[in-house]
Amino acid sequence: MLSLSIRILLLSLCSLNLGGCDHYNDPKNLNAEFAFTLYQRLAELDNQTNLIVSPASVSLSLGLLQFGAQGNTFVQLKRALGYTVHDQDVQDFLETIYKEGTNSSQGPIAQLACAIFVQAGIHLSPHFVQHVAFWANNTVQETNFSEPRRTAAQINEWIAMNTGDGGTNCLPLETIGSPLNQLAVVSTMYFKSTWQRKFTFTDTQTLSFTTTNGIVLKVPTMYLSAEVNYGEFLLDSLERISVVELLYLGETVSMFVVLPSDRRTPLGKVEVHLSSRTFLLWSNSLRRTKMDIFLPRFRIQNHIDLKAVLPALGITDMFDPTEANFKDISDEGSLYISEAIHKAKIEVAEDGTRASGTTAMVLLKRSRSPVFKADRPFNFLLWQARTGSVLFIGRLTNPSE
Repeated sequence: MLSLSIRILLLSLCSLNLGGCDHYNDPKNLNAEFAFTLYQRLAELDNQTNLIVSPASVSLSLGLLQFGAQGNTFVQLKRALGYTVHDQDVQDFLETIYKEGTNSSQGPIAQLACAIFVQAGIHLSPHFVQHVAFWANNTVQETNFSEPRRTAAQINEWIAMNTGDGGTNCLPLETIGSPLNQLAVVSTMYFKSTWQRKFTFTDTQTLSFTTTNGIVLKVPTMYLSAEVNYGEFLLDSLERISVVELLYLGETVSMFVVLPSDRRTPLGKVEVHLSSRTFLLWSNSLRRTKMDIFLPRFRIQNHIDLKAVLPALGITDMFDPTEANFKDISDEGSLYISEAIHKAKIEVAEDGTRASGTTAMVLLKRSRSPVFKADRPFNFLLWQARTGSVLFIGRLTNPSE
């Protein structure tokens, strides 16, 4: 009997609304290392454009699939993530990440969710369903992939409900129409917060920003004079960088901005040094400093085909219908991943959430404070302090795009 070609659609989505050796082998640092490795592989594909990705969202989907994988498919997922989700310590750590911040009425909301959309009639392994129930805010929903419009609407409705964007973060889901689709795994990441120290709208002014290509743009640039965590570092390549940490309300999540000190230094020379080890060194070495901070207001949205990057992390079998082994999900036919899609969005504005209103043109007074002026390409990441989780990481090369 011919095996049934069953395709799994993995949609790893996220939405952001803002205005000793053993130490490095614990789940916290392994999870962070996956985040930086994933970003570097994506950055290598195109080093000229804006980029945003949520490693927390991607690892959620891969972790869930690891629960259902066997054989070499499982081994590849374990090697890429750096851990096995069957380890109770790892499960406890990941659960902390997914629940962190959601119980605070004043602090940031950093919420991950996951859903399984299964073709009506397909029997899922009770063992897998039990593990699915472990993840925060997950559901198992039946659907009918032979009705693509209805299925797409059902999935996008769930996405809208879990990203708080009223449906603006929906995907076209062109592949839903295939009659071979039997299962969709959808994960979302939603973050919303305000700055601990807000930028003031009236201090925003139009200033120059030099892109990767040397083009000088005039863009709305926010201004803040405050005490922040700041440091300057010398990389192995002898390039100097400046790092500033901007806290969100509640101090559980912060944004780190990494800027080459010399405007002639390409951002790519900095990105190759991004790792959990270097970031830990930087974050622990920052000192409170009174500074004048200039940061462009920006919005980035990326739609990423993970099938183009996950093989670089050693994940290949799950995309091959003859090699994929997901028998712990269902023993009905041969399941494999046909699509792996990730969508991320970030909006950075004066109050930390979506900006509105016009920009005031003002002349700022001169100050004797040190200046951190992000008027050229830089990296940024959103970091969850207690868990060490990298919620989002990206780069800005052109604020006007």
